[in-house]
Amino acid sequence: MGRLVPAVTRALDILELFLDGDGTLSAPEITRRLGLPRTTVHELVTTLAARSYLVHVPDQPGRYRLGVRPYQLGSRYAEQLDLAAEGRQVARTVAETCDETVHVAILEGADVIYIAKVDSTHAVRMVSAAGRRLPAHCTSVGKMLLASLPEDALDARLPDDQPLAAMTDNSITSPGELRRHLATVRERGVAVEQRESNPDVNCVAAPVRDSTGKVVAALSISVPTIRWSEERQAELEELAAKGAAELSVRLGHRRRDI
Repeated sequence: MGRLVPAVTRALDILELFLDGDGTLSAPEITRRLGLPRTTVHELVTTLAARSYLVHVPDQPGRYRLGVRPYQLGSRYAEQLDLAAEGRQVARTVAETCDETVHVAILEGADVIYIAKVDSTHAVRMVSAAGRRLPAHCTSVGKMLLASLPEDALDARLPDDQPLAAMTDNSITSPGELRRHLATVRERGVAVEQRESNPDVNCVAAPVRDSTGKVVAALSISVPTIRWSEERQAELEELAAKGAAELSVRLGHRRRDI
């Protein structure tokens, strides 16, 4: 691994300061917050401004804000993002940690579509495939995605006068019961499915957000009932949340907001 360049590290430290607060800073504030020599900060800020990474704030002498160049780099990064590809990478890491099957799914209408999957190495494991479509209300990823919808969007997908299809005896079929369940999902920030899409499988899921904070997908961990317990559920909820947070960061979401 190559050596880190101190000057570049300091310049990046300066840029990252502008992610907090009102997005404006003066050179003395940068000096104080980073503990760098005043001359070093002046030289770095001058260089960053010359390259359009920073610009002067109009009518506020001595204060800077981010310039157009970080926006251009961020836009270019966003153009190259592939949710399925990023999801597979994160799912692989999560699966290696827990040795259970990990999915990433998106919502389409009242269904979920699995866009990424990494299998467990156990002989007994969930059998599924990327591209598979399931009723959202029967899955942990679907519940997580439904719980993240605005009320009007949820109403459009789940009319109160239409019973929900069941995949197992444990599936929720009442729209009213589902809505109460989704309220709990919103409160907890994770969703749980207990043998509702498969009589032998339990799942947990957490939300994946994009750069705007919108929930665009969910990451789940699926476990055969024979390996399921309250303690295991708590462990996997935490792991799913961490995996979803990592995928969110890859999509441009700020970690402190997750």
